[in-house]
Formats: sequence, C-alpha cells, structure tokens
Amino acid sequence: MTSTTQMPTDGTGVLLSDPWLEPFSPALRARYDAYKKQLDKIETHEGGLAHFSEGYKSMGLQVDESGGVRYREWAPNATEARLIGEFSVCAIPHDSMIKISMTLPTGGSIDRIPTWISRVTQDLAISPIYEGRFWNPPKEQIYQFKHGHSTRSTEGLKIYEAHGKCITGMIKLTSTVGISSPNMRVTTYKEFETDVLPRIKKLGYNCIQMMAVMEHAYYASFGYQVSNFFAASSRYGTPEELKSLIDKAHELGLTVLLDVVHSHASKNIEDGINEFDGTDHLYFHGGAKGKHELWDSRLFNYGHHEVLRFLLSNLRYWMDVYMFDGFRFDGVTSMMYTHHGIGGYHEYFGESVDLEAMVYLMLANQMLHELYPNVITIAEDVSGMPTLGRPVYEGGVGFDYRLSMAVPDMWIKMLKEQTDDEWDMGNVAHTLTNRRHLEKSVSYAESHDQALVGDKTLAFWLMDKEMYENMSDLSPMTPVIDRGLSLHKLIRFIVHTLGGEAYLNFEGNEFGHPEWMDFPREGNGNSFAHARRQFNLVDDELLRYKYLNEFDVTMNWLEDKYKWLSSPQAYVSLKNEADKVIVFERAGLLFIFNFSPQSFADYRVGVETPGEYKVILSSDEKKFGGHERIDLAGRYFTTPMEWNGRKNWVQVYSPSRTVLVLGL
Repeated sequence: MTSTTQMPTDGTGVLLSDPWLEPFSPALRARYDAYKKQLDKIETHEGGLAHFSEGYKSMGLQVDESGGVRYREWAPNATEARLIGEFSVCAIPHDSMIKISMTLPTGGSIDRIPTWISRVTQDLAISPIYEGRFWNPPKEQIYQFKHGHSTRSTEGLKIYEAHGKCITGMIKLTSTVGISSPNMRVTTYKEFETDVLPRIKKLGYNCIQMMAVMEHAYYASFGYQVSNFFAASSRYGTPEELKSLIDKAHELGLTVLLDVVHSHASKNIEDGINEFDGTDHLYFHGGAKGKHELWDSRLFNYGHHEVLRFLLSNLRYWMDVYMFDGFRFDGVTSMMYTHHGIGGYHEYFGESVDLEAMVYLMLANQMLHELYPNVITIAEDVSGMPTLGRPVYEGGVGFDYRLSMAVPDMWIKMLKEQTDDEWDMGNVAHTLTNRRHLEKSVSYAESHDQALVGDKTLAFWLMDKEMYENMSDLSPMTPVIDRGLSLHKLIRFIVHTLGGEAYLNFEGNEFGHPEWMDFPREGNGNSFAHARRQFNLVDDELLRYKYLNEFDVTMNWLEDKYKWLSSPQAYVSLKNEADKVIVFERAGLLFIFNFSPQSFADYRVGVETPGEYKVILSSDEKKFGGHERIDLAGRYFTTPMEWNGRKNWVQVYSPSRTVLVLGL
C-alpha cells in the first residue's frame, strides 16, 4: 500500500494486500458491519471496550478496601440467591469453601460454584467434584510482580509449549506444568519455575506457551474441558505460585502465552458454568446448537452481550492479574464455522461462517492489541481462513499468527506410509511454504496430539524399539539410530528455517523424547508412567539424546543471530526428487538439505549473491551425533553462471542425511 492510498473504512482494506479477495467484498463488508455494530453498542452502553472488558473487577466476589465482600452474578432465571459456605458472618475467611444457592421460578433450589470464581480445589479422596474457594490471602502473602509484561517484539518467536503451555519469541515451545518432570506425579508451578524455565532459556526459546492452566475437571482432557475460566488450576499449586513462575519467566526474558479455551466449555453442572441458573441457555446456545457432539461439551452464544463481557473480561483477567503476555486461542476453526470444523471449508465467506463468533474474535483482538502494545495472539485454525492474520481495522480478524497445522500432519503421514526413497521433495517444500502472504504462521514439526497414547513422536516413528536398546554411546551406532538421529535433526531444522515466521516445539521433543503421553485415567489404572517428560534422559551424558538437544540449542541461537523467522519467505531453488535434495536461500544464508542415504561430492547448487561462503552450520558435527564429514573451516567460492534460476553457483560436498548452511 502506498503512502497516498487511503485505507477503506468498510472492512475491505484487506483487498489492498490481497486483491484476489475482491469477489468476497460483500461478505467482508457484512462481517465488518456486524463488528462495528457490536462495538458501537459496547461504546454506547458500557463506556467503551476497555471498560466493558474489566468485568472481573465488578463481577463475582469483590473485596473492598475495608475488607467487605460484595458478590455480583448474572443469573436471570433465579428469583432469590444466597451465599453458602464456611462462614457465619459477612467477613469470609480466606480459602474457605463457598457456593451460591439460588431459588428457581419452580420453587426448587440449586447450588452452584460462582462463575467468576478465581480458585477451586479438588480432593479425589472425597469426590471428583471441585469446591469453590474464596481466594483472598493477607496482603503480605499476595505475590508482588517485580517485572512487567514482556516487551519483546512479535517478530522471531521461538515457542516452547508445555502442559501448562507456552510460546516464546516466536520460537514457540508448548509446555504443560503437570507433566514437566520425570517424576510420576503432577509437577508443581514452583518446580516448573525452578527446574524447567532455565532449560527453556538455555535452549534458546524466547516464548513459553502454557497449556492446561485454566481449571478443568478432568486431568486427562489435557486442559480442554474448562470448567472454571477465571481459576488457575489448583493441581499445580496456588495462584501466587503461578504468578511467581510468570514473573521469573519475564526475568529470564521469556514471553509467556496462555492456551485459552473459548471455543467450548465443560458440560459439568456442579463444578462448571453449564446450567448455572437452571437453564441450558445462559452462557451457551440452547438445545442442540449449544452442544459440540464430538467434544461432548457446550458451545458459547457469542452474540449475547453478557457472554461477550464474560469472555473479553476473562482475557483481561489473565493479562492483568497473572501478567500473561498473550494467548493461543484453541479451537478457532470450531468457532468460525457453524459446522464446527466437522464439515468442509467450501466457502470461507459463505453461510457456514458463524458471524457472531467471528465478531467476538475481532473484538478480542481489537481490545487486546489496543490495550497491550506487545500482546501476541495465535489462532489454532486448520481451515486456512483468509484474513485471519490481518488487523481488524483492515477488515481482518486480527490475529498475529496462525498455526501451520498441515506441517506436522505431513511428516507423520510420510513416516507412516512411505519409505525414504518415496519421500516427495516437492510436497515437502510446498507444504512448508504454502501459507498466505502477509499473514504470519507458527510452524512446528510435531504436535502435542501426536505424542498422545495411540500415536508416536517423530523420534519413535524413526527409531521405535531401538530407542530402548541403542541410545547409549556405549552401544554401537546402528543404522536405525543413525538414520533416526539424522532425520530428526533435518525435519526440525527445515521446519524451523522454511516453514513459517515463528517456530513451536512441544516439551521433550527437542531431545527426541522416546515415549508417548498418557494421562492418569481409568483405562490405564490411573498411572502416571507416561504423564511426564523424562528430562533425566537428556541429562545423562552417556545417552545420545544429548545430541538432539544440542542441535536444538544451536538452531535456536543461530536464528537469534541471523533472524530468518522475521525475514521474507525463502527462495527455493532446488527440489531434486532423484537426489532427495532441497536447496533454498533465506536471511542471507544458503541451506542445503540432503534427505538421501547417499552422499554427493562436488554437488552444484545455485545462489543469488556472489562471494566467498563459509560454513555456518553442519548437522554432521560430532556434538550433534554426526560423523564430521564436513570441514568447518572450508571456503566455498561462487562461479558467476546461472544455475537453478540463480545468478551464481557453488559446489559443495553434501553428506547423506545432513544439512549444510553457508553464509558470507
């Protein structure tokens, strides 16, 4: 867009960057008009989006300066209401159990946990049902943040995803607190802060994506059946301990994202928000429209004013009270379509689009980016909805990133169904580069879903049972282990360098965690044997996991130096099916990937910029478990002759199943 071009104010600004969307102008205008109408309503009646989204300051249980307690709840079907719990006077003791008892028009009464409750606990020895708690610690026990929100740019994210899930600097690592140790029990917030955060920092990730923090009744749901939206899961510790974890992450320079589940909710009644006032249509659509049959959960009514207050305030709550730096929105595909992703995506702007849900997502992104300049929002969308990653003022939905969900699916399909000589280099390159221009993507080699019981991690698909027998340096390097280590490095690195504008890793996959995940449940005797990450394996110097871990460290810190994630998309000059070689240039570097079991001497590759190239990285180094077939001090001189569409060529030695990176 030139400096003289005026941005349209009707939601068609996205056409300036993508004229191919012109046929959908009416739908774009209709969507933006619906957004503006909802925004105008909020500004007229609620004093603006910022004030409207601070519902957590007035709804639920509120303590005034003199210690008095006020309680406000939205329950239109109730005719009377009473607080019940472990108290007999107005002052409610800290951490005491509490419920609201309501009389219905029928004359009957129901007891519920307050919907805005900030603390619930579960004692499985007594019952699986959660109990509401009045969290109001003495002032001296309230955690005081020493560091504010992350001020990191949204560029170059390297995300570490954990159970408690997190994304970092746009290399993203997803993490869950509960499984974040080798111990066969639930790991705590304090243990994650002390033991795992330093690992993440050392690995070179700059963002943590925390899963399963919003309280969920069933541990094995991986956090996706949220029952209490304002409560941090008590399985891992107290709210103050979670605050301490996030503050420590900020001290280490890490951005912290929350995996927020606004796509659906637990259908639990006794300890959730379902049927809170005795009706099935308070926060959710009534009848069949309000049920997600595949997920066995409830679906929000995004068109209702009070539901918008609840959800938008929920985002503000996690940003303001816990100092999260942004969100990965779960299940965005389910939200955007009335078929909830169960059908196809024949029309991105057709009748199957849920306009009310789209308006909610636009309001959420507008509010967050308006109030928090460094906020990061990521959409989990498999459909490829155009404009999802463009600003709201252009008519987009407003996300900073979308997940490249086709990438991990591609690798698993190849490993399951094809031999090495059947791997399609064209398909690999196409899948990794097939993303919308000017809409940033988070790319990842394997999903946390692929680590769950019934599937296998990439490492296990590559090496299987030999991981139990031949991962020690004291044992011979077998062909299976050699191939597995080599391809594991190549798969991660080509995704990192070619696949997107941010990178994500699920905890443990950086060192080739050998086993699947399975949470304690009735079907496995409530075992914690697989509900853990065996960091002890990578810490053992006799085991080969250290090589994969060291490669992860190197590729992340190398990106920090050369910044390919924030550079324009790569130029792929070679996809050789016979040789199984992919060559591309990005961020001033030349990447030569050889997926073949065959090595090539004097291999000619094209490069645009002439000069004397040196080795930046070889995956064949001994510290990465390689065979040291590349001279790291070698120099490579270009010849000024067109080759593979580039102005120059250079000859290299390309060992089997290695990547060689050259730079000036």
